[in-house]
Amino acid sequence: MPPFEKPHSDLQDLLGKPIKDLGLALEGSPLEKYVHVLYRDLERKGLRHFRPLCYLSDEWGCPSGEPVIGVPFYLADPKLAALERDTNDLEDGREILMYLRHEAGHAFNYAYELYKGDEWRALFGPFRRPYRDHYRPEPFSRHFVRHIAGWYAQKHPDEDFAETFAVWLTPRSGWRRRYRGWPALRKLRYVDRAARRLADTPPLRAVGATDVTVADMDITVEQFYQTHTPDEAQAIAELALDTDLVDILTKPAPRRRAGIRPAGPWLAEHRKAIVDKVTYWTGVRRPLVRALVDSVELRVAALGLAVETAREDTQLVEVTAYATTLAMTYLARGRFTQP
Repeated sequence: MPPFEKPHSDLQDLLGKPIKDLGLALEGSPLEKYVHVLYRDLERKGLRHFRPLCYLSDEWGCPSGEPVIGVPFYLADPKLAALERDTNDLEDGREILMYLRHEAGHAFNYAYELYKGDEWRALFGPFRRPYRDHYRPEPFSRHFVRHIAGWYAQKHPDEDFAETFAVWLTPRSGWRRRYRGWPALRKLRYVDRAARRLADTPPLRAVGATDVTVADMDITVEQFYQTHTPDEAQAIAELALDTDLVDILTKPAPRRRAGIRPAGPWLAEHRKAIVDKVTYWTGVRRPLVRALVDSVELRVAALGLAVETAREDTQLVEVTAYATTLAMTYLARGRFTQP
């Protein structure tokens, strides 16, 4: 079963409803203000004719070749957002803007068909290169900018451009200083030149075709999460955590004593931060990192381990370092443990 098998009662009623019948709209939703921020960012950069359409969809995305931006439907409703938070870690405002700026990079590329140019191909690579869902990045490569977690620019030339555009678009990113001396600076300068050249030019493709919209989603909320929650059970089945976790955390005495508290709820409080940082620095896909951290949390609770309140910071660092090491082992060898 998905993680929401026992949601709060006020969310339970949502599960059986078709998404298309929920009356969701981007206009008037909590998302609308972020779209306006994106448009202000584009205006400040001098792109006076480029305003990509944003619409509610099943996930973040920009259909290939189409200058439009799909935004996850759950961000348009507070109850659905609460359900997503319980299921898969909800994006905060900073992350929403990061994704919007990234998808705007795709839309800009498609609107002006930059990917057909010789300089674009020389800098970013062939646009038609096969797409890989699971890719193995080269951590800390200076040929790529850093924006979305997981060394995402290395996934595909189109993602490389979108990430470069997002860094260029982000206010106060300081990209000239931050990337001075990096090969990636050539890509940022290309984006800057292209934007200046096209500032007063209407897009070649001003209107794009959407793919999945909320009006098309006749599945229920529960069916959506059943089909969109990745199953990482096989990858984490080999984990043998007990010995390590006993070393890291505290085995409470038979009687309660002051200065300790159960480690399970403590880890739950820090789950998203751990998942965010491990994903960002290792490049391991987020659903797998989430499954890894969830497994650690479950084993900590099953073992009855505790955290010392005087050492919480130190123990949190150690748990995060431990999860990072496991993730890097997976990245290098394709599995968490070795025979």
